Amino acid sequence: MVPSWLGLGSRFVGVVVLAAMLPWFVGRFWRQYQELIRAGWERAEHLEREQRLVAEQARLLERARIAQDMHDVLGHDLSLIALSAGALKLAPGLEDHHRLAAQDIRAKAAAAVERLGEVIGVLREETGDAPMRPSDSSLTHLVGEASASGLAVELRVDGEASGLPPVVERAAHRVVQEALTNVAKHAPHAATTVHVSHMATETKVLVKNDPASAAAGPRPWSGGRGLIGLDERIRLAGGSFEYGPHDGGFAVVARLPHLAPAQPLRPAAPTPHRQGGLPQEYRRARRHASRTLVTAVMLPLVTGAVLSGALMGWEMLSASQSVLDPRDYARLRVGQDRSEVERVLPDRQTIHRLSATEPKGRGITCEYYAMTADRFDDRSGDAYRLCFQRNMLVSLDALTP
Repeated sequence: MVPSWLGLGSRFVGVVVLAAMLPWFVGRFWRQYQELIRAGWERAEHLEREQRLVAEQARLLERARIAQDMHDVLGHDLSLIALSAGALKLAPGLEDHHRLAAQDIRAKAAAAVERLGEVIGVLREETGDAPMRPSDSSLTHLVGEASASGLAVELRVDGEASGLPPVVERAAHRVVQEALTNVAKHAPHAATTVHVSHMATETKVLVKNDPASAAAGPRPWSGGRGLIGLDERIRLAGGSFEYGPHDGGFAVVARLPHLAPAQPLRPAAPTPHRQGGLPQEYRRARRHASRTLVTAVMLPLVTGAVLSGALMGWEMLSASQSVLDPRDYARLRVGQDRSEVERVLPDRQTIHRLSATEPKGRGITCEYYAMTADRFDDRSGDAYRLCFQRNMLVSLDALTP
């Protein structure tokens, strides 16, 4: 016998999936979607704060380096002033009050050098980096060292560098130094060009390299502190600084005015390409959340489809085992004993129960058998009804919807 609830299997699956599972899964994964979005934004904010701290640290370090440069330049000039004042003091034929003034100038210059050293010593940040001032600060020497180390670098200089302000000269040197350092890290086999143009009012420094070769392999991003520090140095000098991908490679461009600004410039707002990939973090979180939401929708549908397929297969198997052959039905006669009838009856009854009035009488029981198991047959859904009373066949009916 086939359970009577099997006929309601498909409806039950639909009700369970649509009324229970689907809302539960959607609600559960919608909450996860919101959590992922919130986590993505928190991660992005964390990276933004971290990038701001890195940028601020780089700016402070660069300011300390600038202070050290000021100590070197001003200390040298003040030492020359003290030396000249000492020589003036010993000059023959100098009146006493002039000699005292020269001695006073020498003492004040020496004291200024000492105080300058103390102030710069407080600002200076001791690190394991190489000394800020190279033994030879010329760009020719710097490019020559890079070329000797294996970089394919070419130097082009337009205009005269004579009379260049020390701040501009030092900043141009730092730009080329940092750019060549990055080329050595990320594109050691790429051809590199250093183009320095000295004009009447400004100096332009351009360092660009060709695309990195596949042999170099991918390099992790190191934080960009050097570039941020250069941005701070050039900003304080009143210039502009740009960097980013260029024709498959990378380019660094700095413009340095020869006259310093009257007032210090405010830090420029960070541009998107300096944010350490925050948009990528946003996109990653959104893609993850989208996949989760798709899973929330598809999982109940797939579950319902699998259950429906299983029930359909079970129904087809049950239907094939409940078919009474029409020829066997034609041989049945009212009054036959059940033992004779059971010889031609299938193993199961059909799950379909057509709404037809059954014969009434004491002890009468009816059984239903399918005419066909083919769902595309016109007789699909039709059934034979056999009613027995005291193990005797008392009625035969072919029922159609």
